[in-house]
Amino acid sequence: MQINNSRAIVSGGASGLGLATAEKVIGLGGKVVLIDINESGEKNANKLGEKAIFIKADISSEKDIKSAVSSAHEFLDGANLVVNCAGVIGAARALGRNGPMPLDFFTKTIEINLIGSFLLIKECAHLMESNTANQDGERGVIINTASVAAFEGQIGQAAYSASKAGIVGMTLPLAREFARIGVRVNTIAPGIFKTPMVSGMTEELQKSLGDQVPFPSRLGRPEEFADLVVSIYENAMINGETIRLDGAIRMQPK
Repeated sequence: MQINNSRAIVSGGASGLGLATAEKVIGLGGKVVLIDINESGEKNANKLGEKAIFIKADISSEKDIKSAVSSAHEFLDGANLVVNCAGVIGAARALGRNGPMPLDFFTKTIEINLIGSFLLIKECAHLMESNTANQDGERGVIINTASVAAFEGQIGQAAYSASKAGIVGMTLPLAREFARIGVRVNTIAPGIFKTPMVSGMTEELQKSLGDQVPFPSRLGRPEEFADLVVSIYENAMINGETIRLDGAIRMQPK
């Protein structure tokens, strides 16, 4: 599959990794629907031109996602690429100074990061099933975003790590299930990237984070994430994989 023919749905498309992916797809000739709860997505979609639209939706709401995918289908005339970038980070200890973690914190993280990703996956796989297959029998590609925290979660990341490990865990089973309809499923596990959250930190802290990366010793760039999305999309043999994009970093306990 060639990216210039892609019709993409990108969750978390208002900023960061999602926006970089949308910009890459548009720049290479594709069309994009940005899904995000952040209304700044409207402005960014307008900047991308007539091949992009924004749909406001709560990724953890099945009703919102069903509606968003339906609207995306109308604009794209189907979709053959889905990139799940929506998510929250947050940090809290299971047993903090003020006692046990409120269950709502853990539940909300799972609902947004893991269940939200699954909701978009299942709705878009159903949509892709109707696509005309190419010569390899492909009808679409789904790419999820996990994190190196799925493998080396730090203290205070129990909820976040669990949500991202869940994404890693469902990648292969979904790839196997969707093989019959010609839809590939892969996951990218980024390390420390210069997203809006990190950009809000002091320059000193950003440098400190970048210095932890063995090579290249810097923060990852969102466009490097987007480059990997394109590579996965265009290479039919990449399926059921979780790819670390982290400069060989292995996170320490804290």
